[in-house]
Amino acid sequence: MSCDPESKWTEIELLPEWDEEFYDVYTAKKFGKWLMLKTLKPQYKSDPMFRSMIEKEFDVRYNLAHPNIVMINDFEEVPGLGMCIIADDVYGLSLKKILDSGDVTGEHLDKVCHQLVDAIDYIQHNHLVHFPIKPETIIFTENIGNLKLIDVGFDQREHLTPAEATEDIYSFGVILRLVLERLPDAPAYLRRVADRCCNPDPSQRYKNIHQLRMAIAHRSDNKFYMYIIAFLLVMMALLVWFSSSWAPGSDSIETEVPETVAR
Repeated sequence: MSCDPESKWTEIELLPEWDEEFYDVYTAKKFGKWLMLKTLKPQYKSDPMFRSMIEKEFDVRYNLAHPNIVMINDFEEVPGLGMCIIADDVYGLSLKKILDSGDVTGEHLDKVCHQLVDAIDYIQHNHLVHFPIKPETIIFTENIGNLKLIDVGFDQREHLTPAEATEDIYSFGVILRLVLERLPDAPAYLRRVADRCCNPDPSQRYKNIHQLRMAIAHRSDNKFYMYIIAFLLVMMALLVWFSSSWAPGSDSIETEVPETVAR
């Protein structure tokens, strides 16, 4: 049974706030189901280099699976738009809209500190090259408020450079600062975390996501190692004590030798 391509796509609407440098982003219905469409801006559609770029992005993102990243479903021709990356639709508001409206809550802060960091960790683990993460590309879903990233990579490499890794930490720091500006009662140490992430000198930022997680949790590797060393010292002291003459039950017991009875 054949299907008219134009009849399966309805209610196509441009989402200007989610546009990217080379792409337009739309919401639309396919057979009545809401989806998101990502396609080249009109001035790039006929350029082979940009057509290759969108095809590569689809290849890179198609096999990704993470609860805080919008998943890719297909790559197909959409009437009036051309070839589009098809993704699950995300019902909700971008972090930019939430910031602009002043409706930021402690729950948003918590999800930025955990779900966004989880997503960045996944992106780095898979060596994805991507544009800087911005409030426009962070969505909080309508019903339960889960955080979703809609732009997570256009290339994949065997390894990311240290500079690429630290740029993610810088982007996170910028976003954390924006959220904290709307929450004056937020923990002060998180402002210090944001400041370190945004340090102009990359060598002074957190070196990796693990260090960033520890800082957000208000812990440090040094404290952790100190606890381990202290524990080992206590165990060694107990071992020495139990092996010493002061330990319970270690008193020497004189053995009485019975006298020989003369017969």
